[in-house]
Amino acid sequence: MPDSDSDRTAPGSPAGKENAGEGPGTRKEAGGGLLMGRVFGVPIYVAPSWFLVAALITWFFGNQLDRVLPELGAGRYLVSLFFAVAFYASVLVHELAHTYAAIRFDLPVRRIQLQFFGGVSEIEKESQTPGREFVLAGVGPLLSLVLGGVFWAGMLTVERGTVPGVLLAGLMLSNVIVAAFNLLPGLPLDGGRMLRAVVWRLSGNPMTGTVAAAWTGRVLAVVVLIGFPLATHLTGVTERDSYTGLNSLTDALLAAILAAIIWTGAGNSLKMARLRERLPALNARTLTRRAVPVTAATPLSEALRRANDAGARALVVVDGQGAPHALVREAGIASVPEHRRPWVAVSTLAQDIEDGMRVPADLTGEALLDHLRATPATEYLVVEENDEIYGVLSTTDVERAFVDAMTGPAARR
Repeated sequence: MPDSDSDRTAPGSPAGKENAGEGPGTRKEAGGGLLMGRVFGVPIYVAPSWFLVAALITWFFGNQLDRVLPELGAGRYLVSLFFAVAFYASVLVHELAHTYAAIRFDLPVRRIQLQFFGGVSEIEKESQTPGREFVLAGVGPLLSLVLGGVFWAGMLTVERGTVPGVLLAGLMLSNVIVAAFNLLPGLPLDGGRMLRAVVWRLSGNPMTGTVAAAWTGRVLAVVVLIGFPLATHLTGVTERDSYTGLNSLTDALLAAILAAIIWTGAGNSLKMARLRERLPALNARTLTRRAVPVTAATPLSEALRRANDAGARALVVVDGQGAPHALVREAGIASVPEHRRPWVAVSTLAQDIEDGMRVPADLTGEALLDHLRATPATEYLVVEENDEIYGVLSTTDVERAFVDAMTGPAARR
């Protein structure tokens, strides 16, 4: 099962923010699944698809147990369920290795998610050096191999043909397969990230490494799509009567799913890299709207007149000394009919400037997005180093620029 640790989240949308302070199993995050707990301060989610694959593993492994331990009867499915949970616990350990390494490298981890085909560690920033990228990618498969060795050592202490022996053999083999699969040299697999790090080191350009590893991942997806069904049929690893039999069709379906995951992950990795290449264009200074200062009692119609005369598109509410303390919301202005604007004070449409709503004018790229994401709002006050008012930054403008960066020519390649 692939580990999609390299599927990073896109640089955060300005409006996004994690909810905190809720206990295990108390809520579902959009696209996250069921919150099960936190390790190293990172939330761990189980996606709904996990329950489907757990049921499939229970059914498949239970049928295999019927051949090895027929005396178990229906109890074999209880043993199989234990195997499914233990296997995903191993996957979680694999992901925790990535997470621990990321934290040591000062890279924020948004969450860990267990899902249909393995797990995802959502690391929100790129590694600073190719060496760190190589280590970050390699610790997961390395720990899976260590777990495989631990389960192999456990096999030596129990009798073959027993429930503990079969479980340990299954866990040993599954962890070795997880490690081997993830070491394949193509994004989004860990081996692809290791390849990216090597090419990055040789070329001196992280984008060159990403392009090489992403295209290798796409080639790998095609190989899996065609090669996996042929290999299982021709090598006789499992019994296959014909290419149109049920078992062969199941192999083809599994290969198609794996290939689609790898192909899509490779494409997403390339797209995110292209996007990060364009992120410096997101500049607080260039996106900021010119603003005019007004006092709290100023009628909206008068405030808008002053803004029009000055060529401004935003209003900042200031006190008697000219210090800003609130921003007039664009949505609030739009909600007031024109004939009522002379009778509405701007203070009734303003939002107090809270901590985090002051944005340095020189912020750019991911630093700008991180700042906005930390304090969700519709408008922000942009200030110079000396706290002089530069203007107002609208979330709408930032999101529009973010979408342009995603859909621009560099992102489509």
